[in-house]
Amino acid sequence: MNDYKMTFKSGFEEFTIYCITKNLSKDTIKHHESVIKTVFKFISPDILIEDITRTTVNKFILDCKSKLNIKDVTLNTYVRSLRTILYYFMEMGYTERFNIRAPRFDKQIIPTYSDEELKKLLKKPNMKQCDFIEYRNYMICQFFMGVGCRTKTLINIKIKDVDFDNNVVYLNTTKNRRPLIIPLSSTLRKEIREYIRIRKGKEDDYLFCSIYGEQITRTRLFNSMQDYNRKRNVNQSGLHRFRHTFAKKWILNGGSTLKLKEILGHSNLEMITTYVNMFTEDLKKDFDQFNPLENFNKHTNMNFNMKRK
Repeated sequence: MNDYKMTFKSGFEEFTIYCITKNLSKDTIKHHESVIKTVFKFISPDILIEDITRTTVNKFILDCKSKLNIKDVTLNTYVRSLRTILYYFMEMGYTERFNIRAPRFDKQIIPTYSDEELKKLLKKPNMKQCDFIEYRNYMICQFFMGVGCRTKTLINIKIKDVDFDNNVVYLNTTKNRRPLIIPLSSTLRKEIREYIRIRKGKEDDYLFCSIYGEQITRTRLFNSMQDYNRKRNVNQSGLHRFRHTFAKKWILNGGSTLKLKEILGHSNLEMITTYVNMFTEDLKKDFDQFNPLENFNKHTNMNFNMKRK
């Protein structure tokens, strides 16, 4: 153990520098900075790191439960972030090692768009009457349902990332920082060609831009899409809802889960398994119609009856 007595606040500052040198994403660092503000409400920033124990963590969890109006999944997120920080301290020898388990939480139903809602959202606007923002938002709906990417990925796509020669789009900004190459369906390929002709711009310009041709922020895009949905009489809203809908439709259409994992950019099958479990009721639809056993018995009985006649 090191002799140096470091406070929690000083340790977190060191941890932040460590995250930067490890080239972790800005979003990850911001997340830890956001969580630590809540942590410092219940664990003094001046406490010595060596005095932080499993009891300290358990008390933090109980305080959050009793004094904060948060969901279990949010508490789970807090504790996982705190665990990452404390495990760094343990690795550095600032405190004794101990295991930290994040509180369990009930899985929530993944929200998706219904077929009726998709019909409204994917209906092409009157090109002679609509403005650019409505047309762009229509194209964003098309892109989400054709590629299944995250919002952060979408707002960072540039015109040059669309490769019509190979019929793919390069997604260079992803959550796990692993670039993806996603094929363009024939419908989306045709729509994007038309969109780029209307949007114009240079190769280094962002594909889905603001009315001034600049990169659109996530907040502004969310507000704009919320307005788009409302005008089309779709009460549900949410950019990530498109990604869930893409996954659901892929699974229900019989698509490969391994291929879906690669398209969505997941590092393992855990989230894909979650999708499959969430959509169990939908998978039951027409189950007998496509079930191998049912079809085998149907044809066997049919042949048996024909022989009897």
